[in-house]
Amino acid sequence: MLTILGFTMIATFLVLIMLKKMSPIAALVLIPALFCVFVGKGAKLGDYVIDGVTSLAPTAAMLMFAIVYFGVMIDVGLFDPIVRGILKFCKADPLRIVVGTAVLAAIVSLDGDGSTTFMITVSAMYPLYKRLKMSLVVMTGVAAMANGVMNTLPWGGPTARAATALKLDASDIFVPMIPALAVGLLGVLALSYVLGRRERKRLGVLTLDEVLEPETETVLVGTGAGASGDGANAAGVAKKAARTGGSGSGAGIGTGSDTDADLPEADDDFQGLDPHRATLRPKLYWFNALLTVTLLTAMIMEWLPIPVLFLLGAALALTVNFPHMPDQKARLGAHAENVLNVSGMVFAAAVFTGVLQGTGMVDHMSKWLVSNIPDGMGPHMALVTGVLSIPLTYFMSNDGFYFGVLPVLAEAGQAHGVSSLEIARASLVGQPLHMSSPLVPAVYVLVGMAKVEFGDHTRFVVKWAALTSLVVLGAGILFGII
Repeated sequence: MLTILGFTMIATFLVLIMLKKMSPIAALVLIPALFCVFVGKGAKLGDYVIDGVTSLAPTAAMLMFAIVYFGVMIDVGLFDPIVRGILKFCKADPLRIVVGTAVLAAIVSLDGDGSTTFMITVSAMYPLYKRLKMSLVVMTGVAAMANGVMNTLPWGGPTARAATALKLDASDIFVPMIPALAVGLLGVLALSYVLGRRERKRLGVLTLDEVLEPETETVLVGTGAGASGDGANAAGVAKKAARTGGSGSGAGIGTGSDTDADLPEADDDFQGLDPHRATLRPKLYWFNALLTVTLLTAMIMEWLPIPVLFLLGAALALTVNFPHMPDQKARLGAHAENVLNVSGMVFAAAVFTGVLQGTGMVDHMSKWLVSNIPDGMGPHMALVTGVLSIPLTYFMSNDGFYFGVLPVLAEAGQAHGVSSLEIARASLVGQPLHMSSPLVPAVYVLVGMAKVEFGDHTRFVVKWAALTSLVVLGAGILFGII
């Protein structure tokens, strides 16, 4: 019964958010609360929620202060050279931009923290996607998949969990998997190329100067009135005509018609490249760069807990860059929406995970899956583990999978002569999809900063991330790793 209710609860949540019938926060709270009552354990709902919140509180604190820290670094201009470098490489070509997104996410993922990766990637790429009117779910999907492949690094979490659960050495698990993971990353880049070609076909290509040119006036074609009169309107129309070859059928930013919908929006979404914004601190650039490198080094070396590091880093960054209290309050206020959205989502997810674990649904679901593996598949338990890791790491936390399910799979494999090392390597296959799981706090940073609905992101990324996981699995089998 608990098995059926567990799968039904997860399916109900996914359907409701993908159909946009409920917001993710409401769904994460109300659906598990309702199912907890169905299970007959409504009286213990409070205990389950408190347990869930307690387990995720450090993560929520880390995300809150990490958003403030990186928000301040963006404000003061630390990442401006990165953005300009990406612009020069991309040359306002949607294909290069999508591939650049994957490359940037993969490189930044070397720090082992998904939230940091998504904050830096979105901060660098979001203005460009907005100005070119590119699909933002392409950005979130590509970034999540690239990070998912890189999340298998020994300090990223899954590999360490697998090693701990099966009492193995992390390097023995990871190093042989490098060729298969490299193929997976190449698969993400190839997919980025395909998606980029699709965006290029839809939007065309602009010159770098056209993208960088600040636009602060709203141009209304056909009304004869711009933000500053007919002169501004005429200039905007002339600029559009020059881009599209006069007919709107060339490689312009629009879809081929000379309407106001084709023109760049008059907003401040591109302010990340504004060289004159008041928050810039060019004299403190190297201090901020050194502080960020030190912070990331301390995180990788585990000198202090990550929440403590970001708390200290945010406080120091605010104090040095904005010594006056009104300026500090202004910066905190500017990033308050992101902080509230992400931390609220994490605590809501704590209700979901708390009920799943507290009621025993996760245990029953995993045991049911393992018990239904045909006896004939015993000698192929590594393959079975790889296939199961794709949905299981999406529907449950890494802790639940690696400490609850993986030991059972490894024991079944050993009974048929399959080594625990092969099982452990196969268990890493599902990470490209796992990074878009509603149970992963970092994904809320990604969609929140990109201003993308979680349901839209899910609908787009699930099929591509599952394909990437299968590519890694296939490569592992081909190379004899799994």
